[in-house]
Amino acid sequence: MTQDDVLLEESAEELFEDAPCGYLTCGVDGTILRVNRTFERWTGHDRATLLGTRFRDLLAPAGRIYHETHYVPLLQMQGTVREIALEILRADGTRLPALINSDQRRDDDGRPRIIRTTVFDATDRRAYEQELLRSRRREQEIAQLLQRSLLSGEPPSSAEICVEVVYRAAQHEVGGDWHDAFWLDDEQTAGLVVGDVVGRGLEAAAVMGQLRSAIRALASTGLTPGPLLDALDGFVARHRVGRMTTVAYAQLDVASGELLYACAGHPPPVLLEPGEQPCFLWNGRSVPLDSVALTGPRPHAAAQLAPGGTLLLYTDGLVERRAQSLDVGLQHLLDEAAHHEGERVAAMLTRVVQAMSDDHSDDLCVLGAHRRG
Repeated sequence: MTQDDVLLEESAEELFEDAPCGYLTCGVDGTILRVNRTFERWTGHDRATLLGTRFRDLLAPAGRIYHETHYVPLLQMQGTVREIALEILRADGTRLPALINSDQRRDDDGRPRIIRTTVFDATDRRAYEQELLRSRRREQEIAQLLQRSLLSGEPPSSAEICVEVVYRAAQHEVGGDWHDAFWLDDEQTAGLVVGDVVGRGLEAAAVMGQLRSAIRALASTGLTPGPLLDALDGFVARHRVGRMTTVAYAQLDVASGELLYACAGHPPPVLLEPGEQPCFLWNGRSVPLDSVALTGPRPHAAAQLAPGGTLLLYTDGLVERRAQSLDVGLQHLLDEAAHHEGERVAAMLTRVVQAMSDDHSDDLCVLGAHRRG
């Protein structure tokens, strides 16, 4: 007989006692009737102590509550429970993270007789999950730092123009909203940007940085909004970043009030003129960046920002809600803008955001460029 044959002839008792998992047989009240050596070894409890003890009494306090409120009812209703995560108290007071599987066995009359339970040591799995959580938190912290660095910096300001921004981060994770405002080379024209990258976290924050830098670089070459977005399409396709990003980009001559703007799949800007009802600027529209639906050059449009007027650029987090039509959100924005028209731009933006944001499920930003009267 070979060594392999000897190993294969292990008795059922040996397989039970030294299995790679703990085995328990309990009565219907949870009293332990039988236990294997593996469970003894893992927990440090000897068999004499374990027999006659209720399984729930070996659990940590929170586990006892879960045992009573979830484990027992599920076992009674389904006859089985799978991969219940509990902590078992070892003899020395330390805790063994474990995954529990149980089956309730019945007699010929359908009455519950015994409960058979397998216990798997989840120590390594718990350590792995904790490391994943730590890595996730580190990634979120890095993404938040990167996003804050991208959204910092002094916006253009002069005797003719005031630019303010209100940004509100999502509650749980860095999103893809970003904004930028800068002087073009003549220092008489302000570039104004609000965009929304698809995705969340570190990757979204990195894409924001690349698109922000690309727009600034392209604007410095003298490109107007439509051609600039065309060139940005090429950047996105070439470097395979930011596909389907939406962007609103505007150039404002602060002396004359001449405004050129273009929107790549982005919500329309709002124009507030003194004594007039706020309105959306619906022209200069095209599809999101690097979209297969783009069929020609991206257009831009022109408007006039009168002294005392304000231009609002914003992300969809301000106007989109799951439970309502987008038309409702857009109208709400016009109503709130009209209600606060005439206030200082920073105060107006803050009050509009407060009135329109009811949770922290999505990030949002609003950029306001006010032409001083």
